[in-house]
Amino acid sequence: MEEVVLVDEQDNAIGSMEKLEAHEKGVLHRAFSIFIFNNDNELLIHQRAAEKYHSANLWTNTCCSHPRPEEALEDAVVRRLDEEMGMMCNVEHAFSFIYRSEFDNDLIEHELDHVFIGYTDDVPTPDPEEVQAFEYISLPELVRNIAEDPEKYTTWFRICLPRVIDYLEP
Repeated sequence: MEEVVLVDEQDNAIGSMEKLEAHEKGVLHRAFSIFIFNNDNELLIHQRAAEKYHSANLWTNTCCSHPRPEEALEDAVVRRLDEEMGMMCNVEHAFSFIYRSEFDNDLIEHELDHVFIGYTDDVPTPDPEEVQAFEYISLPELVRNIAEDPEKYTTWFRICLPRVIDYLEP
């Protein structure tokens, strides 16, 4: 049973809950999103596996997940990047934001999402239970693709990407 860390709007831990239950109830919990760029400034995105319990087959950022109770956020980021994408990369915390999104299957994402950004030219070796495809893509092309076919991308990715672009612009 995987648990998530329940938080208040200031990211203070206030308990824990089984992950699926937290998504059924729409309880605010801690999460993170990782954006890895290569030296050509292309973003590594991936298509979620068909077996995922929500947002299956959709394209999203490099990696996203939740820290476990008692696990440091930075440790969780390193762990999940390795588990999900089969890669190691130095990342830095960029910003955090709260979002809430309801899905067709009655699940609710209500997360305080910590966004991390890193750079590497390493080729990932993703876990096929998590990822069915991946690619590096330029931000202008990605923004165009999302505008043309938003339903092919996860909700949180569509919400977060403009914030990442704003953060990266001088």
